[in-house]
Amino acid sequence: MYTGSGNREDSAAAVFIERERTTVEFYTLASGSSGNSTLICSGGTSLLVDAGISCRKLTSRLALLGNSPSELNGIFITHTHSDHICGLKVLLKNRSIPVYASEITGAELLRKVETLDESQLHILRPEEPVGVGDITVLPFPTPHDAPGSMGFHFSADGRRFAIITDLGHVPPRISEIMDGVDAAVIEANHDPDWLVNGPYPFPLQQRILGSYGHLSNEVCGDLAVQLVQSGAKLLVLGHLSAENNSPERAYQVVSGALAAAGCREVRLCVAPRDDLSEAFYV
Repeated sequence: MYTGSGNREDSAAAVFIERERTTVEFYTLASGSSGNSTLICSGGTSLLVDAGISCRKLTSRLALLGNSPSELNGIFITHTHSDHICGLKVLLKNRSIPVYASEITGAELLRKVETLDESQLHILRPEEPVGVGDITVLPFPTPHDAPGSMGFHFSADGRRFAIITDLGHVPPRISEIMDGVDAAVIEANHDPDWLVNGPYPFPLQQRILGSYGHLSNEVCGDLAVQLVQSGAKLLVLGHLSAENNSPERAYQVVSGALAAAGCREVRLCVAPRDDLSEAFYV
């Protein structure tokens, strides 16, 4: 049964207890077709993945978490579609925050984001880990219609967390990289029937349904089963389409796939599309 979209409901005592036994916490600041951003914290390190909402929203949501843009140790960019970088220009204005991206994505960012200085840009190589403070990040290529698109695997003190959205299918190599993660944000973008019978024009429907588009709820369910069978205890469904999906529908399909596979030892949540999520602990 769907029980909500992951808004913050923890009591102060519960948060304290959870933090005592975990080493990584993360929050989605927004997760949907109109904007995406995630904050990952471990020890004294804070990393942002994507800046696809306005700087004003990013700053206000970070403030609610006792954080600020100036405290970020790095910004990791998955790709250059506007729902992942639209707030980056203002966010970087007068701030020297390191930005991490693939070579192709980095070159595109330098063209699109005037406030990004080349000295701030750190180029990521596929499957070459990079350490930022207390967190090690393993970037890996994702099949999406944005050249240089990447997903990220984070590890700190033996805990492993991944973000994998914006991909049309799940290649075997990505499955290998995701094997054994403790928690993940995974894409449940659309319901195929809703998409083909919805308002999107046919070319856009075909793009989303293609092998370089976005994951359906059903494919996300298959991925969820695979992750739980390899050890994941927390899954957060993200990047839901506002027109072709709903939190209830995504949760129903993915939880049904997990139940059918006998995967019961897992917490399944849905990230809010345009709001700050609750705290998630790894």
